[in-house]
Amino acid sequence: MSSGTLTRYQQLADELAGNIRTGLLRPGDRLPSVRELRRQRGVSPSTIFQAYAQLESEGLVVARERSGYFVRARRQLTGRPPEAAQPSERITPVAISELVFELLGSTRDVDVVPLGSAFPAPELFPFDALARCGARAMRRLGPAQISGALTAGDESLRAQVARRYALNGVSLQADELIVTNGAMEALNLCLQAVTQPGDVVVVESPTFYAALQALERLHLKAVEVETDPVDGVRLDALEALLKRQKVAACWFMPTFQNPLGALMSNAKKQELVQLLARHGVPLIEDDVYAELHFDARRPLPAKAFDLEGMVLHCSSFSKSLAPGYRVGWAAAGRFTRDVERLKMMTSLASPIPSQLAVAEYLVQGGLERHLRHLRSALKSQHTAARAMIERYFPKGTRMTEPQGGYFVWLELPQGVDALAIHHQAMVQSISTAPGVLFSADRRFTRHLRLNVGHPVGQQVKAALKLLGAMANLPNVVGAE
Repeated sequence: MSSGTLTRYQQLADELAGNIRTGLLRPGDRLPSVRELRRQRGVSPSTIFQAYAQLESEGLVVARERSGYFVRARRQLTGRPPEAAQPSERITPVAISELVFELLGSTRDVDVVPLGSAFPAPELFPFDALARCGARAMRRLGPAQISGALTAGDESLRAQVARRYALNGVSLQADELIVTNGAMEALNLCLQAVTQPGDVVVVESPTFYAALQALERLHLKAVEVETDPVDGVRLDALEALLKRQKVAACWFMPTFQNPLGALMSNAKKQELVQLLARHGVPLIEDDVYAELHFDARRPLPAKAFDLEGMVLHCSSFSKSLAPGYRVGWAAAGRFTRDVERLKMMTSLASPIPSQLAVAEYLVQGGLERHLRHLRSALKSQHTAARAMIERYFPKGTRMTEPQGGYFVWLELPQGVDALAIHHQAMVQSISTAPGVLFSADRRFTRHLRLNVGHPVGQQVKAALKLLGAMANLPNVVGAE
């Protein structure tokens, strides 16, 4: 598959998926028969069967013997996901770091139930195998390999990363990749490469608090764009904003967005890239959760549709393979040399041992087996946690139903103060991530992001039950 196009069956599948997610096709509706679609669209039966198989693998439709394909019922607390925010499009100076440090500083305590954490359970990762791979690779390390890894990173690692992208239909050259100290360094370098102090950057609403911290550090201003909890940034709202505001860059997470878990379809990602290219606005793409998909196929990144070199794609192995190893990368398109120079002027290079350990692990071929286990565990934990939330949280609570990652985003009933719940929960050694962290103007006062990436054993069950009870208490309800 070429990097700028979708196959016909993917186009058909994305169109039908969009109709399902927006409610044009409702649970129980029968999809058109192969004969009907063949007549209407002029596509082959093979194309239709492939499209329906993809929808089935994504959990959107179910096949019934001798009856056809039907839209699958979706479980949600109130039958609806949380409402999309209506940001004011006001340009906002960012001052979020003190709040982040205050609210999340205690989440590192091992005795705290980590529902506010940014990482899944450590026992889900192959640390012993990575250690063996690292020891093996370090014994073969030669002096030339050390100097050769400055500044872009170890050549063998970059080749393995480029190969993995190619296997997923994305054409990236190894010399476009710059290895970084985790995705956060990649994102910060890319942001610095395309902005100057005082510039305006568009972010999702809500957005990951680390993006706001990066804007704050570089003295940038934020403007939020309406973001649907199911399928991400609303492109009509973005286009209207771009026509009114002078924007230096967009920082988006099109795949399993943090905190919403929203997933833009391939067709929508392609449209996003084309829209920004027309306006000459770079896209900084945070793609750290893409490997954690629950369906059969990894979603394509926006970078797959980048024909102009305007997408600065950033990812890492921190969420999928090696937390703590800090192995990330940037594929910065036309800005690659700028990012490489910034890397040289700041951290110079990323540590060789962690790069070699990950590269050796990839060469040994264990990644796919590990990812299958990880995805299965996360999907099971999602299901178990959602069932607990549906059982114990107050009527009127809305909850996202992501198709990957390990977060759920809760919208609590009118008047409930999520920050009060957070403070009460910390007294009980339970961490949460209150919604005020995820907006420059702290608008999400009755929202919580919960990490469901840990086994739902007795401790997590008790914590979710207690949070639900807190959300029902009169002292966390007040005038908004």
